[in-house]
Amino acid sequence: MPAEPFSGKGLFVTGTDTGVGKTLVAAALARFLKNRSVDVGVMKPVETGIDAPDGLGPDGRLLKWAADSRDEDRLISPCRFRAPLAPSIAAEKEGSTVDVDMLVDTARELSGRHDYLIVEGAGGLMVPLAGGHLVADLVRKLGFPLLVVCRSGLGTINHTLLTVFAARAMDIPVAGFIVNGMSEAPDEAEESAPHALSSLASADILGVLGRVDGDEHSRVESLTAEIGALPSLPWLLNSLELPAES
Repeated sequence: MPAEPFSGKGLFVTGTDTGVGKTLVAAALARFLKNRSVDVGVMKPVETGIDAPDGLGPDGRLLKWAADSRDEDRLISPCRFRAPLAPSIAAEKEGSTVDVDMLVDTARELSGRHDYLIVEGAGGLMVPLAGGHLVADLVRKLGFPLLVVCRSGLGTINHTLLTVFAARAMDIPVAGFIVNGMSEAPDEAEESAPHALSSLASADILGVLGRVDGDEHSRVESLTAEIGALPSLPWLLNSLELPAES
């Protein structure tokens, strides 16, 4: 059963696969909201592949920087593991487990501190967290709508449709999807993907973002600017339950 909704607003950002840029998009959304004077919190519930898990990993650090967060690291990223594996496997290698209820309680605490909370998942919806729990189960417990970040190239239609259909089958509300990493000179597969997805996914396309270069901070700043210039910005803000002007 879905958990009782939080009192605050929020969004859960997932990807259709690893490496689609969901951390950059989540960070850019946080930066965009901060620039609009929205009190935004950020959370990376589980991060793996961290060299020194006593501190934030690269995803957690980027989200914290993007939102200019003053929250404690234990709240921003409660579970951190060394092995670059699925959370349940990475935790097992360290003799630990991921406590899904603790993650929900942590998100609830963050949600109570901020007007808006952006939560970024690990991998895709079907990634195992612990004891039969998937990332999708965490999303459902949180009760936030889902933003799907997908790549622009060949294969993205299949991956995106599977993600959206799985979310709907599990009664997870889908805010929409963002196509990330579109090249300046897209090939036929890239060029046709957004239109095909918008007609097949039964979900709103909330933006097409270009491929950006530079270090992570520069890339987030570039994507933040792109988000602000999106023709679909009103739809994006509506999906985030935010006013068109703030």
